[in-house]
Amino acid sequence: LVLSLISLGVGAVSLTPAETLLALRGEPVKASHQTIVWDFRLARVLLVILSGASLSAAGVGFQGLFRNPLADPYIVGASSGAALGATLSAILRETAFAFPLGVGAFFGALISVIVVFMIAEVSNFGSIAGLLLAGAAMSAMLSALVSLLLMLSDEVLHEIFVWLLGGFSGRSWSHLNQALRIAPFGILIIALMSRALDAFATGEESAQALGLDLQKARILVVTGASLATAAAVSVSGVIGFIGLIAPHLARTLVGAKHGRLLPIAMLLGSLLLLFSDGLARTIMAPMEMPVGVFTALLGGPFFLYLLRRGRNAS
Repeated sequence: LVLSLISLGVGAVSLTPAETLLALRGEPVKASHQTIVWDFRLARVLLVILSGASLSAAGVGFQGLFRNPLADPYIVGASSGAALGATLSAILRETAFAFPLGVGAFFGALISVIVVFMIAEVSNFGSIAGLLLAGAAMSAMLSALVSLLLMLSDEVLHEIFVWLLGGFSGRSWSHLNQALRIAPFGILIIALMSRALDAFATGEESAQALGLDLQKARILVVTGASLATAAAVSVSGVIGFIGLIAPHLARTLVGAKHGRLLPIAMLLGSLLLLFSDGLARTIMAPMEMPVGVFTALLGGPFFLYLLRRGRNAS
């Protein structure tokens, strides 16, 4: 709440916490303050909170499923699928096949994950290894396809490049409504699968011995995490590392039991993304930087730290 209040006051026109509170109550010091807070900033802040929570919930789901703290929401091709959907939306905008960029990103991410899961199910590498390998192959293939499309349609290059860096500039209540129609369902599925994820932590054979239907559990976890990821990506672009950092920090605070881990990870993810969005708006004001730049600057060293710690532990 404190960070949200500060974030509402950050921007080209700075407001003190007291001025922000008065504007929220409908008693602004200046009439423009109420317009700034309610029409431009509140929806953005709420969207940042929801996106951070969604990416973190997806990270909890994928890390629990793969039993790997280095897994993140984009491991099964969601980001590359979203990028392809967004690119096609920009290219087809002036044609009879036009569709909104957010819709293209959402369905691109979802279809990519479904294809990856189907490939993994018929592979000879086992379910978890199959998902990882199929996700890596799908990401590489779709990323190459996006590059080819951008090369052939360079008029949309800047728009898609900015979207790929991730950010919340210009986001409004309509974007928040779009994400709210999808993200809560994904988060709810992951929450309902908390005990199944606890069972996965003991290994697939042990989980099966406990009576868990492995295939059904995998499908539900991947579905929930993919819905949460796709909802966030469709409105924010590709923002990396939040789904990697937040679950790991939460695990150090409350342990690995997913019933406790999930809400704390979602809270930390929202805090991290609010902090990054605040930096993006202020560090080079009045120009706004892509939020994905700051999450990468935070997440890159953190990823290397996890790799180093894992190596020392082994």
